[in-house]
Amino acid sequence: MKRAFIKSYGCQMNVYDAQRMGDQLRASGYTMADGPEGADLILLNTCHIREKAAEKVYSELGRLKGEGGLIGVAGCVAQAEGAEIIARQPRVDFVVGPQAYHRLPALIAAAERGEAPVETDLSDDKFQHLPRKVTARGVTAFLTVQEGCDKFCAFCVVPYTRGGEVSRPEADIEIEARALVVAGVREITLLGQNVNAYHGADGGLAALAHRLSRVPGLARLRYTTSHPNDMDDRLIAAHRDLETLMPYLHLPVQAGSDKVLKAMNRKHTADDYRRVIDRVREARPDMALSGDFIVGFPGETDADFQDTMRLVADIGYASAYSFKYSPRPGTPAATRDNQVPDAVASARLQELQALLASQQTAFNCALVGQTVPVLLEKAGRRAGQLVGRSPYLQPVHVPDTIGAIGEIVEVAITAAHGNSLFGEPAAGRAAA
Repeated sequence: MKRAFIKSYGCQMNVYDAQRMGDQLRASGYTMADGPEGADLILLNTCHIREKAAEKVYSELGRLKGEGGLIGVAGCVAQAEGAEIIARQPRVDFVVGPQAYHRLPALIAAAERGEAPVETDLSDDKFQHLPRKVTARGVTAFLTVQEGCDKFCAFCVVPYTRGGEVSRPEADIEIEARALVVAGVREITLLGQNVNAYHGADGGLAALAHRLSRVPGLARLRYTTSHPNDMDDRLIAAHRDLETLMPYLHLPVQAGSDKVLKAMNRKHTADDYRRVIDRVREARPDMALSGDFIVGFPGETDADFQDTMRLVADIGYASAYSFKYSPRPGTPAATRDNQVPDAVASARLQELQALLASQQTAFNCALVGQTVPVLLEKAGRRAGQLVGRSPYLQPVHVPDTIGAIGEIVEVAITAAHGNSLFGEPAAGRAAA
């Protein structure tokens, strides 16, 4: 039997895509390998969000060129670079974009004939062609419900590599969710480049969350990544009404300066974002908030950066992702003249990350002495330990006597660190 190795970079959607490519390859007779050595097929599933992403792919390809099997490049670098990948690295046998990987069997067959196919079509609905069967994912799983973006933020390559917004039919999503639950999944994270713009159901993402909450055996739902402009009243109410929908919201704002937000083409102001957060917290007071921030965007002044620091202080985040601006070829911001010096951007990033880290630590420490339900996911690094997730997405380390992987148990939080919690069985705890 042939063996395939898939290495995935970047976002959660790439993780999902890699898993679905694996499902497809299994249906074609492959087994999955743990490494590239001796694999009949090596597939790099790439990400194009950060700077020098393409060069990292070429570096990896250089390390792999001595392997004997077929080599394919998938994902967003494949979409952006296309045939240039094969021109620069002839060892690559085929290239496939993120919307076309349902054609893997045909591409592999063409590569075995000595062709070098490049498939980057954005027009087809890959989900209609993927296998219905899914392999076991563990206790938690990703499920893509929406792809692409129509927002065209000035810094972002997603509209060019993933195309416009497309939503899957809710019935198809439910079929896949039920299959995941049968395979042992208890928590599903719904994915989309702009997931709260999902329109595959009357009532949008809120209606989908209500439908999936009725799937027997599915204990928890999450979703990512959202846009403030698509955080509608129905979705906010779903956080109030659905126990299944976890009190954790990743809602990127990117900056706190209205001037910078306008330059980014975000189509909202800092106060618009604050008002959305106020509505969310009114519906779900214990909501843990996460965000994305870019510092050093072209034209950002010290005053603009202080606006971002002020917004972070106002909101209070449980976690966040922050980056220096990274010019992406083909995006409007990449060619602007008012680029911020790297040393300035680095200093701003360090200051922002210190504030965000202090907020995350404070959020975690506030849970010490409380009892929270924890979904047990896997064995810990230490003997006698399990690791699970709180409703707020923190890792929680507990004794392995507390329950079995896949159970939700009540945990008394005894200690907190910047990135994780520690706990003991709560008195009178009940497993689910």
